[in-house]
Amino acid sequence: MNASPQPAVLRRTRAESMRRRSAGVSAVSLVAGLGLGLGLGLGLAGCGGGEPADGGASSADAGGPTPVRIAVVPKGTTHEYWRSVEAGAFAAAREASDSGTPVEMVFRGPDREDDREQQIALLENLRSGDFDGLVLAPLDENALVAPVAQFKDAGIPVVVIDSGLAGEPGRDFASFIATDNRAAGRLAGEHVATALDNVGRVLLLRYLEGSESTTQREEGFVDAIAAAGGFELIDPGRYAGATRATAQQAAENLLASVAPGGEMDAFDAVFCPNESSTYGMLLALRDRGLAGKVTFVGFDASPDLVAGLEAGEIDGLVVQNPVRMGRLGVENVLKAIRGEPVDPAIDTGAALILSDEATSAESRRLLSPDLEAIRAGG
Repeated sequence: MNASPQPAVLRRTRAESMRRRSAGVSAVSLVAGLGLGLGLGLGLAGCGGGEPADGGASSADAGGPTPVRIAVVPKGTTHEYWRSVEAGAFAAAREASDSGTPVEMVFRGPDREDDREQQIALLENLRSGDFDGLVLAPLDENALVAPVAQFKDAGIPVVVIDSGLAGEPGRDFASFIATDNRAAGRLAGEHVATALDNVGRVLLLRYLEGSESTTQREEGFVDAIAAAGGFELIDPGRYAGATRATAQQAAENLLASVAPGGEMDAFDAVFCPNESSTYGMLLALRDRGLAGKVTFVGFDASPDLVAGLEAGEIDGLVVQNPVRMGRLGVENVLKAIRGEPVDPAIDTGAALILSDEATSAESRRLLSPDLEAIRAGG
């Protein structure tokens, strides 16, 4: 792991930044520090190294044009979802480099999705670097407002992805690129309503307070259940937390409160709004012998969740398109750096994949994308 030289503080305008670039060199570098780790104190140190993806020397080292430097900061680095975002972002950076705009992309985020202070500290560190643009998935819709404003004040365009930030896209930041999470939550609720003929007891395990994206999913699910009528929604406000361990414990506690004696008919369906909460609930249902015996709809995909879907333990998974989200994040921050118009809001889409559809080609593309092929341009 090699540390890059400490960059100077950026105080250029976007136009000044782009005048420093010239076309004709294809080189994309990736500093893929998954997790903040020791890299925070080393400026651009990262576990992925800083070598260009095509194996050659960077354009700056070779005396060519200075690359456009972009930081991509996810909410966390432990969930499979963020690996897909990184693959899409890298693919966009590679394509820009191949088209004559050399790009250096740093992908680095906090270890856990509940560590607001770590994400804020990382942004403060990156802002002191010589970056031209930021793509950010904010951990908290309010806590990250001030750090983003500081990037904007420094003339560094910011594209927000995945989870919303308080403010107005197109004014307070260049663009908001994400799933329509409320609509995605409604997809889950509508499926539960159809599966249960609009009658039954439904559990909701929430994810994390302050997480705008998952809150929207939860509220969309509640909207659909309320619209169906005939349901009893059991929502005691329990939060799974950012890890599988905390999610499993929260799921166990929720199930124990609903069915303290392990009753098989205490509830009919359950919804979880993200990867960790879905897996924690899956483990809790397995422990009680309920996996596959209640209607269970989760959110996002990982190898363990896909296995549960294929086995019929999970009735359906609402999946996003994180590869597209990462790709569009980088493409649009490059547009903003060049001073080109950027759509203030872009919906990257979502789909509900049921257990009997899990092995179709289209489902496999969304559930288990070939990230190495995507990074390589396949």
